[in-house]
Order: sequence, then C-alpha cells, then structure tokens
Amino acid sequence: MPPRIRLRPRALHLRVSAPHSPLTHTYASLATATTPAPAIHTSPESVSIRRYPPTQPPSHKPPETRKSQLHRQYQSLLRSSPLILLFQHNNILAVEWMSLRRELAAALQKVDAELAGSQEPIADEIKLQVIQTGIFASALDIVEYYDPVKPTLEGEDMVHGLSSRAYEIAQKRKRKLKSGLEPLLSGPLAVVAFPTVSPQHLKAVLSTISPSKEFPAPKRKANPEYHSLEVQGGLAKLMLLGARVEGKVFDYEGTKWIGGIEGGLGGLRAQLVAMLQGVGASLTGALEGASRSLYMTVESRRMDMEEKEKG
Repeated sequence: MPPRIRLRPRALHLRVSAPHSPLTHTYASLATATTPAPAIHTSPESVSIRRYPPTQPPSHKPPETRKSQLHRQYQSLLRSSPLILLFQHNNILAVEWMSLRRELAAALQKVDAELAGSQEPIADEIKLQVIQTGIFASALDIVEYYDPVKPTLEGEDMVHGLSSRAYEIAQKRKRKLKSGLEPLLSGPLAVVAFPTVSPQHLKAVLSTISPSKEFPAPKRKANPEYHSLEVQGGLAKLMLLGARVEGKVFDYEGTKWIGGIEGGLGGLRAQLVAMLQGVGASLTGALEGASRSLYMTVESRRMDMEEKEKG
C-alpha cells in the first residue's frame, strides 16, 4: 500500500500578496488615474429655498424642541380663547390638581345641562392647565404685537409666530406698547381658557376654584366630595390674579363683575336694550315737554293780544 501524502494546514491557507505585487500596483494606478468629480457650486438663494420652503419659513428657534411646541400651543390658546383666567399656584400636589379638575368638570357639566337648548355645550373645552410663565409671556408678545395676516417683508411670507421676523417685530413694539398683563406674569401660573365669553360658566369656575362671598362654594350636603382634604388643600394654594377678556385685562373685581352678570350675555343684552329704551323715552319726553311749553307760551300770547284788540 503506497504511503499517504500529508499536507500541513499552513499550506492550505492563501498567502497575502506582497505590498509591491502587480495586483496592488494595478489598483493604485487606477485610483490615481481616475479624474476627480467636479465641484457643485450652489448659490445662497438656492440653499435657502431648498432648506426653507415658502410653506415653512425659518424659525427663531428650532421648531422641534419642546419650548417651541409650547410657544406655538400658547399662541393658539391666546388667539382662540376670548376669556382666560390667570391663577397663581404654590406647590399643589398631583392628587390635588386631579381633585380640582374633577370638581371643575362636574360644575361645568351642570351649567351645560341648565343651558341646554339656549347655548352650545362648552364644558369639555374649558380646561385648567399649568403653564410655563416665560414661554407664555413670549407667546403673548407675539399675539399682541405681531399680525400674521400682514406681510412682514416684500417677497417673503414669514407669517407664522415662530419666525425670526415675528420675534423682531414683537420685541420692537413691546418697547412702546404694553399689554397690561406684565405685572401678573411672574411666578408659577395656571390658566383656565374659555372658548366663548359665558358669564354662567365663569360663575361656576369662580364658585369652584375661587370661592368668595359673591360666589359661594357648594354646601357639604349638596357636594360632600368638594369638601375633601385634597380639594380644600388645592384651593388653599390657588389664588386668582385677573383675567384677559377680548384682549383687555381685568383685575379681580372686574372678573367678578363679569361673572355676576345675571342671565349671561342674554341678560346683558336685555339690560342694554332696556337702558336704550329708557334713554329714548326720556329724550322723547324732554322734546315733547319743550314743544308743549312753547305751544302754551305762543297760545297764551295770542289770547292776550286778542283781548287787547277787543278792548
């Protein structure tokens, strides 16, 4: 039997070519022989158009951050809410916030049930939320001093509230004009936003989270949950500062006056009509009295002259 031929394992491995092998030299020559790609020169106008389309102009700050999203949310809240209440809170616990929101929702639902048929239900749209004071103040400046409908620059459509142009215009006008809410925008704040000006719903909110002599809180027998420790603890740490109604600032007394309007906006219109009718009636009486007195004077003078002629 012939002997078997045995090969070492190293003989089966492929040897790496030397650094100066022909294959390596060929690859190097091909790499050096290749012509470089021509450089693409783009103008700043094309880069700006590609990065910032007309539908989304550049923002003053990155739009994807949380602060920018809150800024946009507060702008929408201020523009869509004709009535906003401002409260100052102090270390209110999460369970206390939950209890306050529960009692507020129940009170507003009760008002909707009473006004069914005469007014659209808005209880689900009235929310009590905590805000970031600095971002809210900046959003208020944009809403007060910047009009997104008017074009800012010729040939540009920077109409959104996060644009650099909106920030610059708001900062310039802020130095000359004042919104009136500057003294209230300090410290931890919470707001209650209303989609419409409804004195009935405002009265329910004041009676629930800011009770007073004019707006008493519900009795323990009528609503025992309202007098729980969580609700009362939250009420002790919540204070009403004022309100923003139709772009105007109202203090605590003015806010109570709006909530105390009997019959809501309908009752206010009825009072206005009655007042105008009273003014019209008094004006008519004054004019009639003047004409009647003039007629009596002329008539007495005529009779006097006739008597003298007969004599």
